[in-house]
Amino acid sequence: MDVASIERGPSMPAAVTHLLGPDQGESVQLLALGVRFLVDGEQTGGAFSLVEHPLPPRALGSPLHTHHNEDEYSFVLQGRFGVQLGDEVFELGPGDLLFKPRGVAHAFWNAGDEPARLLELISPAGFEHYFRDLAPLLAAAERDQAAIGEVVARYQLEIDFATIPALAEQPHLRLG
Repeated sequence: MDVASIERGPSMPAAVTHLLGPDQGESVQLLALGVRFLVDGEQTGGAFSLVEHPLPPRALGSPLHTHHNEDEYSFVLQGRFGVQLGDEVFELGPGDLLFKPRGVAHAFWNAGDEPARLLELISPAGFEHYFRDLAPLLAAAERDQAAIGEVVARYQLEIDFATIPALAEQPHLRLG
């Protein structure tokens, strides 16, 4: 089966020219969080990108963080996700859609005992490259904190690692 290709020129409507199967597409790992690239911004003229995030049971996807350039739309495909958005905490299940606007801090985790998956639409595109840039740095035997900090800064992302202990108190989250 061919890999998906969604092409869009400046004056041409988007057209799906190939199918992306459920086990196809580039994938990376950011600790427990998986990232499968479905549609890159280059394929949409920069309008959006689409990734799938698989997450094992009761795992933290990300500590509290704030995007300054992107909005995110999270659609749950499987399992249960806990999400902190600003000061509110939600539990989402299959079919639920959550809008996470730029400038609003958020965190997410798998809130169940089964694997979970969500689709993340990122608009505008570009942030999908953050996952590609960060994955090899997190997988390294010795992490280069300066290089990790440079990637985080390049994408104008603020991450509050100090929130991890408070997030670990969520009833459906296990760390380590």
